[in-house]
Amino acid sequence: MFGNFLYFVIALLIYTTYQPPTRPQLAFYEAFGFFAALSVLFAALTWILFKKLEDRLHKVGAREIEQAFESLLTRQSVLAIGLFAVNIYALELGGYLRGIGVVAMLPTLGALVFLAVFIGYLCIIWAFAYNVHEQLYKTGISRRDYVISNITFSIPVLLPWLCLSAVADAINLLPFQAPKALLNSTEGQIAYFLFFLFIIAIFGPALIQQFWGCQPLQAEAPRRRIENLCRRAGVAYREILIWPIFGGRMITAGVLGLISRFRYILVTPALLRYLSPRETEAVIAHEVGHVKQKHLLFYLVFFAGYLVIAFSMMDLLLYGALYAQIVAGPAGFSEPGSATFVSIVFSAAMIGTFLIYFRFVFGYFMRNFERQADIYIYNLMDSAAPLISTFNKIAASSGQSPEKPNWHHFSISQRINYLRRCEDNRDWILAHHKKIWISITVYLIGLLALGWAGYNLHFGAAGQAVSGKIAEQIIEQQISEDPQNPGLHVMLGDIRYSRDNPDAAVSAYQKALSMEPDNVRALNNLAWLYATEPRESRFFNPEKALVLAKKAAEKSDEPHVLDTLAEGYFVNGQYEKAVAVEKKAMSAAKVNRAHYRRQLEKFRKAARQQELGSGISR
Repeated sequence: MFGNFLYFVIALLIYTTYQPPTRPQLAFYEAFGFFAALSVLFAALTWILFKKLEDRLHKVGAREIEQAFESLLTRQSVLAIGLFAVNIYALELGGYLRGIGVVAMLPTLGALVFLAVFIGYLCIIWAFAYNVHEQLYKTGISRRDYVISNITFSIPVLLPWLCLSAVADAINLLPFQAPKALLNSTEGQIAYFLFFLFIIAIFGPALIQQFWGCQPLQAEAPRRRIENLCRRAGVAYREILIWPIFGGRMITAGVLGLISRFRYILVTPALLRYLSPRETEAVIAHEVGHVKQKHLLFYLVFFAGYLVIAFSMMDLLLYGALYAQIVAGPAGFSEPGSATFVSIVFSAAMIGTFLIYFRFVFGYFMRNFERQADIYIYNLMDSAAPLISTFNKIAASSGQSPEKPNWHHFSISQRINYLRRCEDNRDWILAHHKKIWISITVYLIGLLALGWAGYNLHFGAAGQAVSGKIAEQIIEQQISEDPQNPGLHVMLGDIRYSRDNPDAAVSAYQKALSMEPDNVRALNNLAWLYATEPRESRFFNPEKALVLAKKAAEKSDEPHVLDTLAEGYFVNGQYEKAVAVEKKAMSAAKVNRAHYRRQLEKFRKAARQQELGSGISR
């Protein structure tokens, strides 16, 4: 079931990391036709494969089919992800949706539409898998309940994204620039994400338990046993709830919530029906162990750790995607094709990073936290025998092999064997606690090191050098394909200037002006270069700066163009004119007003000093 979490997050990454072209390459009816045909083919293939597996089940029996069933579920889920990616990248369906006004204003709506499509693919899989699942595990639930249970169990993983995205949409609709600027900065995005992660971790359980349809446990005897055990362990909670997952026929329990006011103890009807009172207490002791060992808090840290890793790796992954596009070169890519290629490579790298982190890092801690919760039983009971017998009942009732592990749990046999070791020698308990703390220490040290490296790559000189070099190579490649495009030469000049190469920047700007003498951006940027280079530099040329800036200002009254003109007047000693022009620039500026204020103060100070000097000379 936890694999569904990964599928949903991967689908979300595919959609959110995709950069659609300005205009889709296929007509809408063509794209929609391909979408419908591929969806029908996927449904037909899924039905055929599970029907064949059901026929085999009647011939060879459940034990031989169980592994094949799980493998087929995984393969079809991966195929659904692939089909979803085709919808996004090849058919470019998102481009049509984003052309709708309300979706352009609220991008979260578009994402929800496509996530609904992905959920539809998964529902096809679960609906056709039902017969085999029921014959293997004898759950007794209906096909409808099986599909709905899979959906409702997995959907809460999207809750953090939904809240983040919806609030971000609301902020972008506001008429205020400050919150938008904060949200568009790297630091603002990190702070925003961490804030919401914390808020959702605190208040999310209250929403999730309602979404799952949980109800307070009414049965007096089991409720009293659970209350007494929690009281002995010193664990407070909001409520003990019946968890109706998969029709309540699974023998399982859970705990939600970081703080007691929003903490819920969950038990399924099957657990209360099939386990003895001591076995029920043993399962609750396991859940209490998660609370006492702060596992839920550590999971929050691990989620935040993924944010740090994604931030640290993002520039490297983006540089890699761009460099892959450079290497691919003029391999028949049109401009939209190049953008899609970069988007695909970047998305694949991000998904790979996500899978590696959650499968191996997060999965490692989940498995070992489960074991740590298992051995917490010794804090509340003299023996782990009730928990061992519970594991045996779970294996028998589920029909799954006790030897079968997964990425987030050790196998039932492995868990039983470790408990038996602890029964014989309690030193194994201390050994596992020590293993956990060493692992957490190594993780945190590695996370800090990676975060430091990522910060330097993103903000430091090394990162700027790498990004500048790659950007320069991309523009040079595009110029080789379109050498008469002045805009590309201006972009090349900007990049070279940002890399402290004024000689090459001047050459690029002059090339652009030779093609388009009235190119405002080339005029403005070359004027700025001439005006702001150090006075000892051979490129410092106040006269040329003012000529170019005046010509640019004749064509445009944008704030940055007026700012360059004011700088031109300033370096030529015409301070009053500089002040007058900068006032116009500042009044027109909507963003970065602090820069215009600093400029205006600089010009006013020079004008005052000039006036003071003139008064003394008289």
